[in-house]
Amino acid sequence: MATIIDGTSRTFSEYLILPGRTTASHLPQNVDLRSPVTRFRTGESPTLQLNIPLVSAAMQSVSGSDLAIALARQGGLSFIFCSQSIANQKAMIEKVKSHKAGFVISDSNLKPTDTLSDFLSMQKKTGHSTMAVTVDGSSNGKFVGIITDRDFWESETNLSDRVADYMTPLARVIYGKMGISLKEANTILRQKKKQCLPIIDDQEHLQYLVFTKDYVDHKNNPHELLDMRKRLVVGAAINTHDYKERVPALLEAGADVLCFDSSDGYSDYQRDAALWIRQTYGNSVVLGGGNIVSADGFRFLAQDAQLDFIKVGIGGGSICITREQKGIGRGQASALLDVVAERNKYFQETGIYIPICSDGGLTNDTQIFIALAMGADFVMMGRYFAMTYESPTPRINIRDKQYKPYWGEGSNKARNWKRYHEEGAQTTVQFEEGVDAYVPIVGSVKEVVPLTLAKLRATLCNVGTLSLPEFAQKSRLTLVSEQSFIEGGTSNVTTIDQLGLTRADAS
Repeated sequence: MATIIDGTSRTFSEYLILPGRTTASHLPQNVDLRSPVTRFRTGESPTLQLNIPLVSAAMQSVSGSDLAIALARQGGLSFIFCSQSIANQKAMIEKVKSHKAGFVISDSNLKPTDTLSDFLSMQKKTGHSTMAVTVDGSSNGKFVGIITDRDFWESETNLSDRVADYMTPLARVIYGKMGISLKEANTILRQKKKQCLPIIDDQEHLQYLVFTKDYVDHKNNPHELLDMRKRLVVGAAINTHDYKERVPALLEAGADVLCFDSSDGYSDYQRDAALWIRQTYGNSVVLGGGNIVSADGFRFLAQDAQLDFIKVGIGGGSICITREQKGIGRGQASALLDVVAERNKYFQETGIYIPICSDGGLTNDTQIFIALAMGADFVMMGRYFAMTYESPTPRINIRDKQYKPYWGEGSNKARNWKRYHEEGAQTTVQFEEGVDAYVPIVGSVKEVVPLTLAKLRATLCNVGTLSLPEFAQKSRLTLVSEQSFIEGGTSNVTTIDQLGLTRADAS
């Protein structure tokens, strides 16, 4: 007969954190939110750490290049999705890696014969208001000028006019030559009071663009997650089918972290693929995997697959229906507590610490903090980041409110058949493990993430801790009843939102 696990399968919403003693040193500015990504031995340091414990899910509707850039600038990490061609995923990685260097490869280019309407169409698609003009419209074509949305008035200009008639021609453009340093480029921008500096080679072919805003952004984002060459750090998802072709291409593009994207990582397929990567590249590759929900799943991936970090969670995502479709999964809190206990036991036995990523089951900031209190080193989220401006899906107006499409990697829309392929099985999706949905837009990454982190730092101080390891060690959690939920919310009052008023109306 089947084995029945004692206890109830619980979620994060069933717990609260008890406060600890707060001293004069427990101030938000003293809190350290760094978290390890790679396994390490006692007395050693991890080879890679996050500056904040947030990573974005490897999903088509979440982790594109723009989000990866924005999140790395905040100190977190994105995993570029693998449900696409190797060439496309490689290009996304290259875009992120080229961005931080300050020398950005232009991805919005026009030909002189293009129209102002073409400019506006590209602006709507990319959000860029400054575009290079090259003879062939390519990112490395012969540079002939530059055009911005300030060079014409959309409402008063014939949009069928040519770009050549409105652009600033090369003869009047302030530019830099290949070989110029980033410091020199920024000096020119400051002295000439320009926002963009094209970099061209001796044959006048465009190579890069340097933007003033990138310098300002760097100063405003001191926690940027950078590699040894001062480039943004980016992760990439891989699967267990084309990894022998995909992994070399992603590493060549500069991917800093690889992670298997699978709804169930407790499999020989994932172990065999991980061992091939270890045998081919040794420990130089940072490699994560999962997902698992049990202690034995952790042991399998930690020992047999030799992974650097392990993801926990099956069926807890907001658009995941694995539990409904297959009856597979576990409450995220119970899964995490079980795996963390086994991780700690493994650490005591071997002296090797393996970071844990809690993936899914997070509906608000409070549950992020509870996951970290339970021992997760960092959390992976999809919906949280899908709601930002930087996620790769288009904005959609529904009843005068702005939304973005959001779908699971297990849905038909994702067309990620490889995750369901087994030897001898059909390669088409016969049933879905994810759904299509819409999520409201809440703002940019630089607006949303700092708010979450401010709350997290305050929570650590309330518990009397100043780092995430200390937070996990000292946190005390209590189960809450249904009445506790009611008590914790607003009661016996009518809120401004319930009255349908704005704060301006109320004041």
